Amino acid sequence: MGKLRGGQDPQESRGRDVPIPAAGRGDMRRHAQQAQGQARPPRVSRMRIALINSGLGLLAAAAELYRLRPDADLVLAMDPDGMPWGPRAPGDIAARSLAAARAAAAFRPDVIVFACNTGTVHAIGALRAEFEPAIPVVGTVPAIKPAAACCEAVAIWATAATTASDYQRRLIADFAGSARVTAVACPGLADAIDAGDEAGTRAAVADAAARTPADCGAIVLGCTEYELAAGVIAAARPGATLFRSAPAVAAQALRRAAAGGEAGAAAGGRDVPAAARAPRRAGTVRVLLSGREADLPPAALG
Repeated sequence: MGKLRGGQDPQESRGRDVPIPAAGRGDMRRHAQQAQGQARPPRVSRMRIALINSGLGLLAAAAELYRLRPDADLVLAMDPDGMPWGPRAPGDIAARSLAAARAAAAFRPDVIVFACNTGTVHAIGALRAEFEPAIPVVGTVPAIKPAAACCEAVAIWATAATTASDYQRRLIADFAGSARVTAVACPGLADAIDAGDEAGTRAAVADAAARTPADCGAIVLGCTEYELAAGVIAAARPGATLFRSAPAVAAQALRRAAAGGEAGAAAGGRDVPAAARAPRRAGTVRVLLSGREADLPPAALG
């Protein structure tokens, strides 16, 4: 059997929890890189985290969550029947996102991670309206602010839908400061990554790199799928620093889950151990494909 796109060895089993495997190394699969100087959030016992995305983009945040909390149980809810979400109308994206989140919520997660930039643009409000405050919902925002803080010229690689959105334009206006920002739409890149098409991925990356100004010192990965191709992107634009969302999203998810656990303990609910307590067991992974319990898609394996 192959490895997860994050370099992990899967132990798949349809319809039941399986142990989370140890993280490994890979070329296109380096989305589990450690974030420098990032503090670990408080630990909550028996944590369960749900992640939703139409395709494989949730693997980046899942790998980062595993790095920080290898004892956490993960529910990975994808939507192969409706992917990709990007070309769909905003209302359709919201409906499919809600369906994925409802399927994941049946497993009583401590937090739902909306591990999709396009989904966050169009449907984060709908998810929060339905699930909060009972289940916190964490969205995905491109790392424009830190990129602009370190470089005068920044490129944001994203899907055509996100690139054209008022949401991204507002983020640039609010957080780019004096940096010169170039929005680079990357048609076909997310689809190629989701399909496991390495030749298609390289071609789409080469096209986007050719349309990125030569003086851009930072490339913001504005689609979660792109983090799975970080090695290919870095090779196409050597010298540019890539800014990913997964480390910040994972840290925020663990903070929100921990806050919920502490509130439950104060009300006589579940135990919240001290942050220094070591995990008692390895976490598990459960996969949902358009609401159906299933094995990981073949494209998730290398």
